[in-house]
Amino acid sequence: MPHIEIDGKTIEVAPGATLMDAANQAGIFIPHFCYHKKLSIAANCRMCLVEVEKAPKPLPACATPVTEGMKVRTHSAKAVAAQKGVMELLLINHPLDCPICDQGGECQLQDLAVGYGASASRYAEPKRVVKEKDLGPLVATDMTRCIHCSRCVRFTQEIAGRMELGMAHRGEHTEVMPFLEQQMHSELSGNVIDLCPVGALTSKPFRYRARTWELSRRKSVSPHDGLGANLLLHTKDNQVYRAVPQDNEAINECWLADRDRYSYEALNSDDRLTRPMVRDGDKWIEVDWQKALHQAAGALRVLRDTHGGNALAALASPHQTVEELHLLQKLMRALGSEQIEHRLGQADFSGDAKRRGATWLGMPVAELNQLQSVLLIGATLRKEQPLIAHRLRQAVKAGAQLNVVHAADDDLHCRIANKLIAKPSAWLDALAQIAKALQEAGASLPAEVAGQLNSVAVSDAARAVAASLKAGERKAVLLGAVAQNHPAAAQLHQLAAAIAAACGAKLGFLAPAANSVGAQLVGAQSGRVALDAKGYLLLGIEPELDAHDGAALLKALQSAEFVVALTAFKGRVMDYADVVLPIAPFSETAGSFVNMEGRLQSFNAAVKPQGEARPAWKVLRVLGNLFNLAGFEQNSAEEVRAEALPKGEAGIAAKLDNGIAGVAIQLQPAAAGIERLGELPIYQLDPIVRRAHALQQTQDAHDAACVWASGGLIGRLGLTDGEHVRIKQGGGEAVLRLRRDDRLADDVLRVAAGHPLTAGLAGRFGAISVEAA
Repeated sequence: MPHIEIDGKTIEVAPGATLMDAANQAGIFIPHFCYHKKLSIAANCRMCLVEVEKAPKPLPACATPVTEGMKVRTHSAKAVAAQKGVMELLLINHPLDCPICDQGGECQLQDLAVGYGASASRYAEPKRVVKEKDLGPLVATDMTRCIHCSRCVRFTQEIAGRMELGMAHRGEHTEVMPFLEQQMHSELSGNVIDLCPVGALTSKPFRYRARTWELSRRKSVSPHDGLGANLLLHTKDNQVYRAVPQDNEAINECWLADRDRYSYEALNSDDRLTRPMVRDGDKWIEVDWQKALHQAAGALRVLRDTHGGNALAALASPHQTVEELHLLQKLMRALGSEQIEHRLGQADFSGDAKRRGATWLGMPVAELNQLQSVLLIGATLRKEQPLIAHRLRQAVKAGAQLNVVHAADDDLHCRIANKLIAKPSAWLDALAQIAKALQEAGASLPAEVAGQLNSVAVSDAARAVAASLKAGERKAVLLGAVAQNHPAAAQLHQLAAAIAAACGAKLGFLAPAANSVGAQLVGAQSGRVALDAKGYLLLGIEPELDAHDGAALLKALQSAEFVVALTAFKGRVMDYADVVLPIAPFSETAGSFVNMEGRLQSFNAAVKPQGEARPAWKVLRVLGNLFNLAGFEQNSAEEVRAEALPKGEAGIAAKLDNGIAGVAIQLQPAAAGIERLGELPIYQLDPIVRRAHALQQTQDAHDAACVWASGGLIGRLGLTDGEHVRIKQGGGEAVLRLRRDDRLADDVLRVAAGHPLTAGLAGRFGAISVEAA
């Protein structure tokens, strides 16, 4: 452990540390621009020059390694003179447009210029002007302000894994630009805004909307995927103006996915529901809360008394809070109904009675970076879990082997060790082959699984995956959202558990929604909900988009005698509901989510509810009061949370268990014909994301409106890439543009689920046909 003296302080630092690391450890600030703790060292801004004893000239602190006995002065006359010289050079070409710059008030250049800049410039020649770049609908550019720190360039290559920006030319003619005038398409692109130390890269949706000093900051948690990224919501005039990351090394580090960053636009959309409404014949009328709640409770009471408690069903979104889901299931069970479900996208519930607990990641999120071997089953990783994909990418860069079983050989922006790309109906056989290969290599399989693999023929690819899983010490078998919604999900779970046990890996589930784990913990599920209920209570869902078979659920709701919808958005709710109650989204209510690692994260409202919207937990509590039920006297979200999770995180940990036993493996040849691969697109995950205008302008959103097939399949069908085709499935149809993707397995059509254009199709998997439109 080397010892150095820095500004008179003697400290001990880790081997290989730089002077910047030592200064940070000692609590000494060294001015810098290009240095960032998560990026490689570039040392191209030179702002961090410091004086080192016996060195002939100042050295960059970010790139100078510590040696024993080194004496460093960060604020000596020599160091400050060097730093001021660098600042003068940086300001030579910088425009004097701070008053209109969105970075104003949080600009590193602005801050450091106060201490290291001169009061006047000695440069009299014309300043350079750089042509603006079109980086897409999310990131705005003012490249004349760029100081060439290269943070954005390094981020796209090292963190996003997709090098979309580069630096061209030399000297003052250097420019940061996209390759071949392309836009940025990474699902993490918005992080370059936070990284940019000046106003060269800013948020396009936020542009010119507010000054940073006018905004209040409120801590929150992302309501989208199961990671639970920590946010800071910036608010003004009771509106959310932007979302930025809040550092949390255990979860999202200092990054944020674009889905989490830009979805706030929906919170102020014209589609917000702000008044209770009831159906009056063919008309809808706005009413006060008292009338709406009494009408809802009265109708549900009549249906219960007439047909029994199970004539009522509750369908909830797993993006709702722990408190809301707890009160929903408590209300329904108090009314005598066991028809409660949050897993609307799931097709197979046969494993419910055979699981030992709530499914979860199986390890802390932070451990993903240290894995040495991973088997990823049915996960469209970059689009389902952008920041989990980043962590696994870092593991691969450190030497981990990533193995994939999927119907699409998607680019994960890292090296894939082995892959089995097959149509969904062949995934059981693929996992069975891996399990059998492990058995042949001497691993022990659970007896109930081993006896069902006698007829399995093992391929070389499966043996390669098995060999990869046998190597290393830290390994995991992870099931993605596509696998969890598969028609044979329980069998996939059983085989994945057997594979994990055979190779000593941890078994994990990549939770698809913000509160997928929390919903299991509070019992907001009971298995498949019958589609013949007389009355429905809906919480935060859009049935036609959220359900595995949205067309069938929508038909059931339209046939029901009474439907009460608690929702923050209008959408198509008027097509099937009888009473509509406006509830507050995550930004307007207090609540909690349990993320995929079992971490309980609570938050408070960032702004007041719009119009007459109310927190859903309060609405459910009042409904309980109207039914004269005991246990609905809570006065705060904290009281509800204490009831739902009385032992906190200790109680949560006791309920997390990915174990499963007793599922019969029914191996059979892959189904003949064309199959659908129906994933939820990255920007169709939930009602909030679907209404984020900027996200719906991205390439990912445009791609979700197309049907994708391999060139071989397109040729056999006599179709042409780019033409419009008619898709038919289960009595429903859709007309979409056909696009070619040779990474797809043969006889697979990639048709998005959760999309308005495909809502009429039946099921996310299964037989599907395509013909010229």
